[in-house]
Amino acid sequence: MRDNNNIEPRHILVAVAWPYASADIHQGNVTGSYLPADIYARYHRLMGNQVLMVSGSDSHGTPVTVKAEAEGKSPQEVFDYYHERFLELFQKLGLSYDLFTHTDTENHHRVSQDIFLTLSQNGYLFRNVSAQMYSPGANKFLPDRYVEGTCPICGYGRARGDQCDNCNTLFESASELIEPRSKLDDSDLELRDTEHFYLDLAKLSDDGIAEWIADDKEFWRPQVINFARNLVLNEGLHGRAITRDMDWGIEVPLEGWDGKVLYVWFEAVIGYLSASIEWAKNRGEPEAWKKWWYEPDSRSYYFVGKDNIPFHAIIWPAELLGVRRLYESGEDLFLNLPYDVPANEFMNMEGRKISGSQNWGVLMLDALERYDPDPLRYYLTAAMPETRDSDWTWEGFVERNNSELVANWGNLVNRVLNMTERYFDGVVPDPGELTRQDKELLEAVDQGFESIGSLYDACKFRAALQETLALATKINQYLEESSPWTTVKTDIGATARSLYTSIQAISSLKTLFAPILPFTGQVLHELLGENGFLFGEQLVETYQEETLSHIALTYDGSRAIGQWIRNEIPAGRKLPNPVPLFKKLDQSVVEMELDRLSSP
Repeated sequence: MRDNNNIEPRHILVAVAWPYASADIHQGNVTGSYLPADIYARYHRLMGNQVLMVSGSDSHGTPVTVKAEAEGKSPQEVFDYYHERFLELFQKLGLSYDLFTHTDTENHHRVSQDIFLTLSQNGYLFRNVSAQMYSPGANKFLPDRYVEGTCPICGYGRARGDQCDNCNTLFESASELIEPRSKLDDSDLELRDTEHFYLDLAKLSDDGIAEWIADDKEFWRPQVINFARNLVLNEGLHGRAITRDMDWGIEVPLEGWDGKVLYVWFEAVIGYLSASIEWAKNRGEPEAWKKWWYEPDSRSYYFVGKDNIPFHAIIWPAELLGVRRLYESGEDLFLNLPYDVPANEFMNMEGRKISGSQNWGVLMLDALERYDPDPLRYYLTAAMPETRDSDWTWEGFVERNNSELVANWGNLVNRVLNMTERYFDGVVPDPGELTRQDKELLEAVDQGFESIGSLYDACKFRAALQETLALATKINQYLEESSPWTTVKTDIGATARSLYTSIQAISSLKTLFAPILPFTGQVLHELLGENGFLFGEQLVETYQEETLSHIALTYDGSRAIGQWIRNEIPAGRKLPNPVPLFKKLDQSVVEMELDRLSSP
């Protein structure tokens, strides 16, 4: 077994996509980026690595202002409502952010403006007058996401003014769409000239992005690296506007630019850096963030959906490359570029695309009123769209819960602990000399720490789950062959040896499953008589800034056990009374949930 105490810990930044604070989160959002990021962070915490997992609500995205106008509210009111609901969901689902903040903090405003000014000083911004969509009826320029039309590349009829979500094509202007229209009132639009700052992506490509994206990245997912290389190396990069004519957002930090703000796609990705700085400040260690952003051995992973690939595999690295000497003096220092962008594909539902407006999806806060978090996490992992689009079905959820969680893993734990209670008064029995069969089982299970750990590290979570479940099946087979319920009548020593061996194997699987099943992992940790936390605790804290208070989700990872090895459960230990880990679901759940979807 691998002894993590003798391995130098690595700094791992887990950067998670920022949800727009304009709608509740559904299962596609969770399996697209939030859950895989949490699984990855939990695995590396168990490995003993120094993990920093950050994200927050995207306060300034145009979906927020669109929602506000539709409901007759201010963007602040809409943002506040959904931000608090995100915090509630992430706590209930067990997403272990070291900091979940938002982009309307003074800290984020300052860092975003610093990066804007630094890019300008380094010669990577230019000003340009261009024609933008203007709504005479609304008497204002429309941000690109207020404009919809037909994609000129793939023909998708609901392409946004800045990007087609169907083929991931980026548009320099909404005017490139066929028959562009206003999302607000479907009114006629016209083109008017307006001046903006542009990020000089062509210059940044020549100054390092092209070389960086062409470098060894064969471990990246094909859909990510192939798309990025094609865009950079074949199609070529062009300047892209980074300011917009709006009132809601981060002001352009220059005189004479009133009424213009930093474009959300430019400043939202800066949130990974600003959140790290905020986290360090909140801890009373204002320089601590630099360990994840400047040290060459640190690694940063960006968990996003496929619609965010261009922003995280190309544009954010370009911003990072263009920033030198940020918060530093003397020699040039470069912020670390992404080590990997393990973007997922989309999850559909019952054969159709998830749509919040059509009530076609599983709103996760609502689902958690009826189901425990670990079964939801389990199914979302089993159906995770890692390399291709996947499909959520309620039939699949019930089937996997009942046949895999309950009948396989849960039943294994329940049988072993109940037999220990019944035959040995809940005391872990002394096994005496283990047989070859016993040793082979423990060796096979312990080897899982290496093989399954490699799968977690490679962001192959579906494979990690299946291999762990296969080990549970192997332990069940061992239990059937050793048959302690039979030997207890004739050979109590054999019964003791079988249950002792099974308890040790279960202790291993508790940890192997834990990144995906943290809640029941902690329950089993305690049922095995272990102290402390498999993982740290989530906390909700309020931070008061100079003029703004906000609620943030934090995670006390210092309380994790930090061991990716089996915890030996000693003979003679008195175990607590066993309790079931999972609940069987009735088949009627499928019809009930489908009826719920069809209801208005």
